[in-house]
Amino acid sequence: MNPRNHKVIDWQARYNELANSTKNKLLKHFYAGAYNQDKAAIKDVPFVAMDFETTGLNSQNDDIVSVGLVPFNLERIYCKHSRHWVVQPRRNLHEESILIHGITHSEVDDAPDFNQIIEPLLEALSGKVVVVHYAAIERHFLNNALLLRLKEGIEFALVDTMEIEKRALKARQGLLGRLFNTKLGSLRLTDCRARYSLPAYQNHNALTDALATAELLQAQLSYHYRVDTPISELWL
Repeated sequence: MNPRNHKVIDWQARYNELANSTKNKLLKHFYAGAYNQDKAAIKDVPFVAMDFETTGLNSQNDDIVSVGLVPFNLERIYCKHSRHWVVQPRRNLHEESILIHGITHSEVDDAPDFNQIIEPLLEALSGKVVVVHYAAIERHFLNNALLLRLKEGIEFALVDTMEIEKRALKARQGLLGRLFNTKLGSLRLTDCRARYSLPAYQNHNALTDALATAELLQAQLSYHYRVDTPISELWL
């Protein structure tokens, strides 16, 4: 498996640039404390799994309704330090999304606006490498949520368990498989976990999905990477 088939970003330099250019004190504090040790071995990296439930899948038109965070490293998951928030979206809560995540109108009506959890959320992410399953959701939704409320977006390094699984499946597919365009297999979180004999959890709860993502990364790294692999070979 070739770990360097993605664009490599110098996050140390980028965080310094962002800390100097941002006008928002919360973002300045986040960038100043962001984990940027690109040569650090993955066994030494502090991670935090993050998952959102949203009003829909379009980050331009939809908004966040819940956030789940679970800090961990290669050896331990720190459930007692996990965080879970239900927030009031500034977009309509569609019936279709209620059927998926189970968060109702009455729950969000009594919930705080996302603006009220920005500070504790960024504090919980500070100094850790964010881990998600499908980067386009969490990265774009968080950026747009902050744009809507702070008039400024956010950039951050992350590890995408879906991308890691795709690389692993491509490596297993081999040259012959690519030649005949054989299917890679499902990249859904539940199906990825099943390949490592991880238990099935109920989907579409932000905290449970964050925990499921943390466990998946631990398994993936154990199967496919050396513990001294630099984090720069994984983050995007």
